[in-house]
Amino acid sequence: MYELIQVSERCFYIQSPAKIGLVKLNEKDVCLIDSGNDKDAGRRVRKILDANGWKLIAIYNTHSNADHIGGNQYLQRQTGCGIYAPGIDCAFTRHPVLEPSFLYGGFPCKDLRHKFLMAQESDARELTPDVLPEGFQIIPLPGHFFDMVGYCAPDDVVYLADCLSSRETLEKYQIGFIYDVAAYLKTLESVKTMQARMFIPAHAEASEEIAGLAQFNIDKVFEIAEKIVEICAQPVNFEAVLQKLFADYGLEMTFEQYVLVGSTVRSYLAWLKDTGRVNCMFDNHMLLWQRA
Repeated sequence: MYELIQVSERCFYIQSPAKIGLVKLNEKDVCLIDSGNDKDAGRRVRKILDANGWKLIAIYNTHSNADHIGGNQYLQRQTGCGIYAPGIDCAFTRHPVLEPSFLYGGFPCKDLRHKFLMAQESDARELTPDVLPEGFQIIPLPGHFFDMVGYCAPDDVVYLADCLSSRETLEKYQIGFIYDVAAYLKTLESVKTMQARMFIPAHAEASEEIAGLAQFNIDKVFEIAEKIVEICAQPVNFEAVLQKLFADYGLEMTFEQYVLVGSTVRSYLAWLKDTGRVNCMFDNHMLLWQRA
């Protein structure tokens, strides 16, 4: 873990729970794409920088999930690097309590205010094309999170953030986190058509070909959607939908899984309602969902 892997003359990634991109800007200066999940990840990255005599100029975050911005604060304090994050995710990066608050739907209890859901705050500025190094391009990848982006770096290497998961991850956890299902599917269809020297997803193996894995992720979304519609054959409340999904997929319920999967299931229900697959009603002061 935390091995530096070179994929082209200038582009690398650091093998970690969420891959960290590293790009050489010249012989001395480098930038990172994301920073890992916590302060310890930041320390490990700093050791790699020091061992190679590199100076960290900037961190370009793909989105604001804690496992991608957790090393921001440490690295910024140690190096003085700039930090840039896209759109709404910039606010989440500056004010990390927004993530568990959003997931829970209210003020998060202590069980949710920890490093896996709430990173340390960092002084991030909004990502715009003019702050990118020469040869970089922003790739919008909405769906998984609010304004998530990827980056096309020099040497035709594409860092894809969390827009898809490995087959092993999906087969184990089944329901990957999604904020906007319609946007997520549109992003995956776009990713299917991409051509690059190398693709580096944060939670899947680096590969020269990405279309097959993108389609696997698309198929899983439709599988989950069909299962939810089936559960809603009779009027049912949200908690019963969630309970049935956890039971059918053999998932373990924890507070973290409740908010992560629960938020995703609400996003599925919203998408299914907007596309006419399910309806909702209020009965005895309870919101119920039913197949249309």
